[in-house]
Amino acid sequence: MNEKVLRTLEYTKIIDRLAAFATTDPGRKACRNLRPSVDPDTIRRDQANTSDALDRVRMKGTLSFSGLKDLTASMKRLEIGGSLGIVEILNVGSVLNVARRARAYGAREKSKEIPDDSLDAMFRELDPIEPLAEEIRRCILDEDTVADEASPGLAKVRREMRQIDGKVHSQLNEILNRNRAMLQDGIITMREGRYCLPVRAEYKSQVPGMVHDQSATGSTLFIEPMAVIRLNNEYKELQLKEKKEIEYVLTALSTEIAPWSGTLLNDQKLLAELDFIFAKAELSRSYHGTEPKFNTDRYLNIRSGRHPLLDPKTVVPTNIYLGKDFDLLIITGPNTGGKTVSLKTVGLFTLMGQAGLHIPADEGSELAVFREVFADIGDEQSIEQNLSTFSAHMKNIVEILDRADTDSLCLFDELGAGTDPTEGAALAISVLQFLHNMTVRTMATTHYSELKVYALQTKGVENASCEFDVETLQPTYRLLIGIPGKSNAFAISKKLGLPDYIIDDAKKRISAEDESFEDVLAELEKNRVIVEKEKEEVERYRKEIVELRNSLEKQESSLAKQREQMLSSAKAEARDILRDAKDTADRTIRSINRIAQDSGISRELENARGKLREKIDHVEKSIPEKKAAPKKKVAAGELHLGDTVRIPSMNMTGTVSSLPNSKGDLDVQMGILSSRVNIEDIELIQSQTVSGPGYSEKAGGFSAGKRGSRGGSRSGSRDGSSGGSIGMAKSMSISPEVNLIGMTTDEAIPAMDKYLDDAYLAHLEEVRVIHGRGTGALRNAVHRELRRLKYVKSFRDGEFGEGGNGATVVTFK
Repeated sequence: MNEKVLRTLEYTKIIDRLAAFATTDPGRKACRNLRPSVDPDTIRRDQANTSDALDRVRMKGTLSFSGLKDLTASMKRLEIGGSLGIVEILNVGSVLNVARRARAYGAREKSKEIPDDSLDAMFRELDPIEPLAEEIRRCILDEDTVADEASPGLAKVRREMRQIDGKVHSQLNEILNRNRAMLQDGIITMREGRYCLPVRAEYKSQVPGMVHDQSATGSTLFIEPMAVIRLNNEYKELQLKEKKEIEYVLTALSTEIAPWSGTLLNDQKLLAELDFIFAKAELSRSYHGTEPKFNTDRYLNIRSGRHPLLDPKTVVPTNIYLGKDFDLLIITGPNTGGKTVSLKTVGLFTLMGQAGLHIPADEGSELAVFREVFADIGDEQSIEQNLSTFSAHMKNIVEILDRADTDSLCLFDELGAGTDPTEGAALAISVLQFLHNMTVRTMATTHYSELKVYALQTKGVENASCEFDVETLQPTYRLLIGIPGKSNAFAISKKLGLPDYIIDDAKKRISAEDESFEDVLAELEKNRVIVEKEKEEVERYRKEIVELRNSLEKQESSLAKQREQMLSSAKAEARDILRDAKDTADRTIRSINRIAQDSGISRELENARGKLREKIDHVEKSIPEKKAAPKKKVAAGELHLGDTVRIPSMNMTGTVSSLPNSKGDLDVQMGILSSRVNIEDIELIQSQTVSGPGYSEKAGGFSAGKRGSRGGSRSGSRDGSSGGSIGMAKSMSISPEVNLIGMTTDEAIPAMDKYLDDAYLAHLEEVRVIHGRGTGALRNAVHRELRRLKYVKSFRDGEFGEGGNGATVVTFK
């Protein structure tokens, strides 16, 4: 892809925005080197990477790669047998820390059956080398300090140094207290790495020792008393031993790092690539981009495209298609109507899409893969080359015609302008006809009426216009394909106050054919507006009809249910009345039988009772009894731990906490109640699987102590149905850290609690609380509060690259 078109279509400005979203130098370098590809497989792979990264950002929040260092020079030094310094070893630890954080971010939840995306392999390939990272953390505290525990020898030397240091201070304090009048200040100072006292010059002889320095005025001498010279010498010797021990520790660490150099460089490469991919995702999110479809048929269809460099609050979406029914689109209309923006939108979207970037357009937009994009847009006048505007444009057009082929996209702004209109129009038609003969996908803007006629008369060429409201003298920026644009020069001039007699005179000076053609265009525009208004009216009526139909269907369904319920209720009531009547009749007849046993009429009464029972049974059978829907039997293989089931005999719902045994018995957890039931007595309820912190399949629910914070209960769950929507909304905006610096303790703790609640609901695994060093009061208050939060799994001071002890890293349960 030629570099000139990247500048002309402002692709470089998109790259600058992209680089701003990267968090590491290697990532920013990859962004700045991004160029459009012409290989369809590469383009689809890069688009999939961007889409998958965007999905992860929406679900899990942003991923920071800060702390990634360039280890290339350090690994080269190890390769030739050299040793690394403290900063280089800390850089290794920082890269491993970023790899650990990225791998945890990319890990899939085991309970969710989600297919791998294009980034899973990269996340799995990351190797945090935990033993090596832990050893570096154990031995190196910061850029200036190696830990005492790094080696037994270093621990011993520093212990002796502390003892000597204590003796020196004890001796000096004793001398200082005895001779305070002789001293300029009551302090112990350090000169040339040795402890001294500031002695007034006149008392020099009374404080025996070695002079190491004096003040600018000469009134103060910095003397190392004789009593501590030996101790200072011992301390100096211990400092040399300490230096050797530190070198030994660094050499040992370098030896441990050397075998992992290949893995470390691979981690560095993967993290830089992931930083680049997630920068593309963040860029897409900034302008609500979508992944375009790609084809090799040189067809493009942009739906509601919005130029990414225009203000998103004011930009007007436009629909543009080219390459199926026509390969040449000629756009006409007044100036400032959006013609050039339409050209740049098509060209820039093509470059962005082929570079693996999303485009700010609606879903379903389609782009073609072009080997070259050519654009002649803007003022090409060159003073240095002594070229006029027309000459400069023509020089550019000659180059385009020489290099363009069927796999090219050509864009021309005001083709043929800058010279005699008649000759310019003829030249423009010839240029476009040449490209049309080669079926090159071409878009051109013009004011010439001859090009409108050419588009109407030529197969495979289509007119388009940018809509303009003559009443308000404002463009609408809507591109209307299939309708040639009207210049509106007379209408605009009249609206602006030009006298009618001048306009009438001007109309007489144009040919009858031109005037007739403009009248036809005006009539077409008038009819188009009428048709669009009628179309909008029809669409409004259609929506009202659909809404009314849906409302009637709902009412009909509701009435049917009510009728069924009323009939069922009436039949049930009638059945109950019949049963009561039957029971009453039976009791009455039995009583009569007892009375009439001796009267000889019992046989007649029994016969009458039989006839009555038969009649009642006949009536009862005519009333259908409401039967319960047959229960579907559950097979043992269908049950899983955590499935929700209903026990009809107990009218309760619970969760399966054990699988059926050989007899079909299983345990069901119903709240705090656990019951053993048979598989024949349960019904399986289809529901979403509940998972997340605090949920246990074995217990069949959320365990105590993981529902809330600070001893109370939390509303909703972190991964359940009630919390899922909260977590999704939060994760789109939650930051991986909170800054408490500058706050008082009373202000900081509530702010931290609110942030931790939001981060926990947003599914963040680890966050950082920045409190600064200061006096340590805010750090202590933060740690006290974190110990009280039940959903906090652990917390620790930040490592190198994370803020040290000026920040606390919090891990959630």
